[in-house]
Amino acid sequence: MRIGSVSENKDLEKRIAITPDIVKKYTSLGFEVCLSENYGSHLGIKDEQFVEMGVKIYKDEIEILNSSDVIVQLGVLSDDKTSNIKENQTLIGVLNPYNNKDKLEALAKKKINLFSLELLPRITRAQSMDILSSQANLAGYKAVIESFANFEKAVPMMMTAAGTVPAAKVLVVGAGVAGLQAIATAKRMGAIVFATDVRMASKEQVESLGGKFLTVEDAENLETEGGYAKEASDDFKKKQEELLSETLKKIDIIICTALIPGKKAPLIIKDNMVNNMQAGSVIYDLAAIQGGNTAFTEVDKIIEKNGVKIMGESNILNKLPVSASSLYAKNIFNFVDNLFDKESKKLNINLEDEIIEKTLIK
Repeated sequence: MRIGSVSENKDLEKRIAITPDIVKKYTSLGFEVCLSENYGSHLGIKDEQFVEMGVKIYKDEIEILNSSDVIVQLGVLSDDKTSNIKENQTLIGVLNPYNNKDKLEALAKKKINLFSLELLPRITRAQSMDILSSQANLAGYKAVIESFANFEKAVPMMMTAAGTVPAAKVLVVGAGVAGLQAIATAKRMGAIVFATDVRMASKEQVESLGGKFLTVEDAENLETEGGYAKEASDDFKKKQEELLSETLKKIDIIICTALIPGKKAPLIIKDNMVNNMQAGSVIYDLAAIQGGNTAFTEVDKIIEKNGVKIMGESNILNKLPVSASSLYAKNIFNFVDNLFDKESKKLNINLEDEIIEKTLIK
């Protein structure tokens, strides 16, 4: 069995799917690992490091795509590359079936096995494969660092002979994995932290990290069986808007993380709310690529409205590619390990396994 990976478009994606420390795990299963030339060079990983671990390096990416039984990537490859994947080959990555529906359907018709790991069920056995959690954790951390870097005041309270500098007040919108890490990071750096989420189960988690949970009166619990947020009713949205409108007048930094799988990000911070914020405040919108949680969010731009900076990036993990790649590569290996039958030394696409059944694009 051969497993391969080719370079992503580095203008869009700096993460890699196979790191040197994970190669040994693949070879211990019996895989031959094939990578394209300069696969990790942009991260300071030389081809020689991969070769020392037993990897075969190819100049021709087409040869890797033609001959690999399993291909692991970050996202969907370009059309000229996917045309080289053949029947019964397996492609694993973050394939984003909601945005790439037609392309993935065409590949599935070619009898290519497609596994999209953002569709993993939230069960205990899948935790080691959960790319959404591992990557969102880093995104939540980095969003705080980036927003604090653009905030032109001190974050922690400082008492000096000249007077006291008050602590910055941070609001985290959405208390999933990214939100909880944002709360923890902001708290460690000395901020006063507030958070809001449509899932009432988040209250205890927020408070355990030292945050204050903002509750909409008579709130409904908007959580799916899989643990994700679902869309709120108009009544809930109105109450949430009223609560936030007052709160935002005293908030310095907002970290937006609210997403609904497969849908446009909910618009939570509206234009009138931004207009009521203090000049010098910062909003970092992690939901930018799915439309944003803020009225003025634009992808890969810093927009200024009434002295408030609104930041949104297409891929914040490009600013932490080494750490993100390390975690992603481990997630991918754990998924392949679950898919691999040790006795036959082949992939076993067992649809009775919930992990395999939920991630397979049919």
